[in-house]
Amino acid sequence: MPKTKMQGIIFGVIMSYAMAIGMEVYNIAIKMGYPMQQGGFSSMTNAVFPAALLEAAYMGVFVFIFSNLWGNRCGASFAAKVSDPSKDNPYFCQLMRQAGTIAVMCPTMSMVASILFNVILAGQPVSQLPAIWVGTVIKNFPMAFFWNMFAAAPFTRWLFKKLFAD
Repeated sequence: MPKTKMQGIIFGVIMSYAMAIGMEVYNIAIKMGYPMQQGGFSSMTNAVFPAALLEAAYMGVFVFIFSNLWGNRCGASFAAKVSDPSKDNPYFCQLMRQAGTIAVMCPTMSMVASILFNVILAGQPVSQLPAIWVGTVIKNFPMAFFWNMFAAAPFTRWLFKKLFAD
């Protein structure tokens, strides 16, 4: 996919914001109580999107920073342990890299969100941070996994190919 450092940065920004937007729509919908309403998430309205886009604007920066600090490297390391590009299907290798990255980035971003939204903004005691963080990971991991596998990564690859068609 990316062939130059600049292309790598652009790919990373697209992926970071694709993940941040999806996760913020999910979390804002939960915060607004949609899962508890009759119809669950299907009763969601457009009121979710302005708040989600606002939060995604700055959470995407955190995603980009932490994925470049360790998320991408850990994902690549995981993929190298469980797949062999010379023997395995390239799609399988790609999925293993995504899975490894999600396994690191979801707990990382859950910690960022726990500190920012629960401790700093909501005033929860820091002593409760471990429990808040575990609960946040439990809530976010299924969405992060499926959103990345079936929406954010395919969208990012599609858009990147459109931008950098050879």
